[in-house]
Amino acid sequence: MRFIQRCARLFAICLSILAAASIASPAAAMRVSPMVVEMESLGSDAVARIEVQNTGPETLAFETRIYRMEIDEDGKMTETPADDLFLVFPPQGALPPGGKQVLRLQWAGDPALATSQAYYVSVEQLPVAIEPGSEDSVAAKVQVLYNMRALAVVAPPGAKPDVTASSVRAFVYQPPQVEGQNETPAPVEGVEVILTNEGRRHAMMSNFGWKMEGKDKSGQWLRVDVSPEELTTAVGTGYVPALGSRKFYLPISGFGPEPIKLTFQQ
Repeated sequence: MRFIQRCARLFAICLSILAAASIASPAAAMRVSPMVVEMESLGSDAVARIEVQNTGPETLAFETRIYRMEIDEDGKMTETPADDLFLVFPPQGALPPGGKQVLRLQWAGDPALATSQAYYVSVEQLPVAIEPGSEDSVAAKVQVLYNMRALAVVAPPGAKPDVTASSVRAFVYQPPQVEGQNETPAPVEGVEVILTNEGRRHAMMSNFGWKMEGKDKSGQWLRVDVSPEELTTAVGTGYVPALGSRKFYLPISGFGPEPIKLTFQQ
């Protein structure tokens, strides 16, 4: 059975999230690209560019905020304001329908970082005043404001990741609760993967193919190949911090209780 078929339950959850979002706001008014930028603390790579596009029918006013993102092994994130560590130009603006604006992002923190640091560049839509007596003031009492985020990771020049799989095993895990749904998702038979990075640079492990080899429940040899596209669906970027660990769960059934060998393929 292909990995993509084993992801069916996960895809259903993702579709539920998208459906809930579409009910709240039928059309997105803002697009940000790229969603991930990798920078260095010194040199020409200390500058990056992010494009903001207004895809809605009205003028889009926005401002940027930056947050330091720290993530533990279980994926829990802690955010702290970090606007002082970057220069952003322009820090705010207003775009007509269909308009685009390129934001210039420059690292202004320590040029001699010891290890990679991760940040979120948050592009936040600002409320627009509605004139009293207009049709909009009667029909639209609530404005839907968008907040799009791009991940920006700043690394020391020349630093490299050093990622190994410290543990890979069959595991029944509990998927996260879907926002807006009261029903608790059923447990999923899958694989728990713990990746450890001993390098000073972060790693985006969804850029690689993953090959898992072991024995199934009957003791027969089993191999499962997971493509970068499938990994992106299941675990996002697969971000592993420098000198840190991350735990990931993949909806791959069939492996028995023995350890599983995991290798990465370009």
